[in-house]
Amino acid sequence: MDLFSATEPERAEIPGPLADRMRPRSLDELLGQAEVVGSGQPLRLAIEQDTVTSVILWGPPGSGKTSLGHLIALHTKAHFEPFSAVTSGLPELRKVIQAAEQRRRGSGRRTILFVDEIHRFNKAQQDAFLPHVESGAITLIGATTENPSFEVVSPLLSRSLVVVLQSLSEAALMKILERALADSERGLGRYPVDMNEDTLRQLAVFANGDARVALNALEFAVLHTPPGKDGRIRLDGAALATALQKKSLRYDKGGEEHYNLISAFIKSLRDSDADGALYWLARMLEGGESPRFIARRMVIFASEDIGNAQPLALVVANAVAQAVEFVGLPESRLNLAQGVTYLATCPKDNAAYQGLIEATKDAEDHGNLPVPLHLRNAPTSLMRDLGYGKGYRYVHEDPQARTEQGHLPEKLGKKKYYRPKRKPEG
Repeated sequence: MDLFSATEPERAEIPGPLADRMRPRSLDELLGQAEVVGSGQPLRLAIEQDTVTSVILWGPPGSGKTSLGHLIALHTKAHFEPFSAVTSGLPELRKVIQAAEQRRRGSGRRTILFVDEIHRFNKAQQDAFLPHVESGAITLIGATTENPSFEVVSPLLSRSLVVVLQSLSEAALMKILERALADSERGLGRYPVDMNEDTLRQLAVFANGDARVALNALEFAVLHTPPGKDGRIRLDGAALATALQKKSLRYDKGGEEHYNLISAFIKSLRDSDADGALYWLARMLEGGESPRFIARRMVIFASEDIGNAQPLALVVANAVAQAVEFVGLPESRLNLAQGVTYLATCPKDNAAYQGLIEATKDAEDHGNLPVPLHLRNAPTSLMRDLGYGKGYRYVHEDPQARTEQGHLPEKLGKKKYYRPKRKPEG
């Protein structure tokens, strides 16, 4: 028996973590996603009317994707088939689809296939869904923590409604925790727990938008905090800190959050916001990001966004990268912080970067334009007879040659690529 096939009384008896036991039993119990399943919302109406089409549920961990899949299972008259991309592969999928085809031909009953962590299927495996979604043999509901634009094949994406679930707010998490503390059947209501609003909020902040983290942390704290002499379990800030030790920041070095944080970091540097840059640096380091990756991006930034407005920026960035290799964590955090604040406070000029982009475009658009004869080297008499080097003016003998002598192919004339915003320093 699995999560989706269990009836409510049966599911209440299944041992498991609090987060599993407290899954919402109705759409009204699914907190924090009112924009998706609130009263009158299209997806809610589709669920209630049992007219759900293929859907990709995209959201961070603990935002309610699997719970929403469970609620669809409770409402639909179609056969509901849960499927995990972690534990199952194409052989199992073929059997599920074959059964769905037989079910449709035999009784006309639809099959809703819920695929958890669909991003774990590679592109070729995802293609296996296409003909069966197209034919109507299955209605696909995929859940993913990764950006479907990158992780779901385009044909499948175009045939599905993408529903974005948000990280749960502190208020929503507090309501979920309060419900768990009060529920004697599925939750922790049978335990004599004293927990004030401030401590509840502290736990909600700890969970960082993830209901699963919040509920499992609450259960851990309740079960591992010794009761007082009166038999009551008092969860204050100190007891909670002892039980939980340290807050875990969500950070997937291979996923979207990785790109979100490095993007915020670079944009803070570019906008000369040292405070913002330090915060995102701290978030990446606390999440386990490689300091080498951060230092490498700082070296690129020094040339791309600061350039010749402050040439020493590249020297400093390289020094930071070298220090990271030489010192290592945790001390190299100081080197990174120094480099970050320096780069953030430097003047910015991307003229070198923009100039390269424009020059590259001309090189691509115009092909192999010939080098002007006066700029060509003439090591042989034949080449000199052909005019190689003819008319070249040696700048050390003729300073005016620097500005008067052309250095671009004739077709490009006197085009300007490098347009600095300010006079270079240093």
